Amino acid sequence: MSTTESSAEHADAGTCAPQVELKFEAVVIPVADVDRAKRFYARLGWRLDADFAFDNGFRVVQFTPTGSGTSVQFGANITTATPGSAQGLYLVVSDIEAARSELAAQGAQVSAVFHPGAPGAQFRPADASNRIDGPADDSASYSSFATFDDPDGNGWLVQEVTTRLPGRITTSQTSYSSEHDLVAALTRAAAAHGRHEQRNSGQYDENWPAWYAAYMVAEQAGTPLPL
Repeated sequence: MSTTESSAEHADAGTCAPQVELKFEAVVIPVADVDRAKRFYARLGWRLDADFAFDNGFRVVQFTPTGSGTSVQFGANITTATPGSAQGLYLVVSDIEAARSELAAQGAQVSAVFHPGAPGAQFRPADASNRIDGPADDSASYSSFATFDDPDGNGWLVQEVTTRLPGRITTSQTSYSSEHDLVAALTRAAAAHGRHEQRNSGQYDENWPAWYAAYMVAEQAGTPLPL
């Protein structure tokens, strides 16, 4: 196959519209003590979906983090990976400080909130010199983190995302997974709307519900925010 044909085939594959939905619903993590791991994730308040044991020694336990569409599975005879080898497991939140406080209250040994001083520093816990204490400047979306490990050392990365990059969310679907997330979105919209009113001679905006709605949809979808 020629280079031209290979490039064309790659381009076609990248632009081909998917015909079947492929929903990423679960990831397996390796643990040494199933019951210990089960107690840890239960303390975090994650939903226990399953704990099935079979006569041949196979056991699968599944938990789903609050508000998540993806679950975590572990158990016996479920993976040959070394316990604790799962790293960089993402948890996305809308308020990193609130999430960090809640995780700590639930017994997780969670780091302080930080932002990377060099690209990728969030994935390198041993390189603490490139982790800068505190949230990112101006609370920039995608840029503030906290980390914690489960009892086996599987590493979780908590990331604050408030405004999505374009194309990450279907614009026809705007949803909030919890009351807290909705309150946080309304608070950001209120602050932005206040600046909007100031730019318009400080006049009261009677159409503020529509403005809030447009702002919140655009923020989730990563499209231009209203001014």
